[in-house]
Amino acid sequence: MYAITIREPGDPDVLEWAEAADPRPGPGEVLLEVAASAVNRADLLQRQGHYPPPPGVSETLGLECSGTITELGEGVEGWHVGDEVCALLAGGGYAEQAVVPAGQLLPVPGEIDLLTAAALPEVACTVWANVVMHAKLAEGDVLLVHGGAGGIGTHAIQVGKALGATVAVTAGSPDRLESCRQLGADITINYKEQDFVAVLREETGGADVILDNMGASYLGRNVDALRQDGRLVIIGMQGGVKGELNVGALLGKRASVFAAGLRFRPLDQKAAIVADVRERLWPLVSEGLVKPIVGQVVPMAEAASAHRVLEEGSVFGKVLLAAKS
Repeated sequence: MYAITIREPGDPDVLEWAEAADPRPGPGEVLLEVAASAVNRADLLQRQGHYPPPPGVSETLGLECSGTITELGEGVEGWHVGDEVCALLAGGGYAEQAVVPAGQLLPVPGEIDLLTAAALPEVACTVWANVVMHAKLAEGDVLLVHGGAGGIGTHAIQVGKALGATVAVTAGSPDRLESCRQLGADITINYKEQDFVAVLREETGGADVILDNMGASYLGRNVDALRQDGRLVIIGMQGGVKGELNVGALLGKRASVFAAGLRFRPLDQKAAIVADVRERLWPLVSEGLVKPIVGQVVPMAEAASAHRVLEEGSVFGKVLLAAKS
């Protein structure tokens, strides 16, 4: 098969479309003919040499994909050769074939086509695990989403609205904020010109749940933006890894700070998240209440250009890599 390889850590030009060994499914795994994968910020870090995959996982980039099952490993039940699926991966999506633990498979929902389904697994599992399963977002809550125009953000807006929350977002341009409004965002904040803490306090008194991709640089202000019993969920470190936390402010609000990723979770935890997504979120996707937002589709062999698009920050939604043109 062909797959994207990393010649050496560096800029997007180190990505090459080259021959690689065909993967084989082990017990509890399936083999997919990949239709598409998607570009995530973790892929950019791995390309630069800063985010290696877990031990035993493919060195190939790609944390999600869609495709057709071509082979079942020993002990796999509930799936069949020929099933069209999308999948959460710890690596291996930028390739013509991928091996996936069966517990991380999802059926392609509703009327969504196979290629577009590649935009769903990583954002769906990230948002659902953190905002719903952990932070317990509920009807009537206020949800603040940083980076509302990205893949995670566009998905979180829709999940929040589908669950009856008031959704506030930050983004860096009027056009991107308008696109967030069209997805359902109630409050839009230009982080280059406005203080999200002040805007939230004026509009709602604060947030019950904050989904944050910035990390250290937003830590103190996020705590300031929380309501009583608020929950701050950190899923990214674009703003650094070390920040100062005012424990007194947390105590005064009975607030909590939680940080978690998906890639290094044990298989049983990933399977539990995927099962909950399938049971509770997939019906919302099938009904069209939550839709995959695709900003651009690039041939997988041209992954370098897709990485540049994501680094430039101009795309709205997900960037997909089509395995076949």
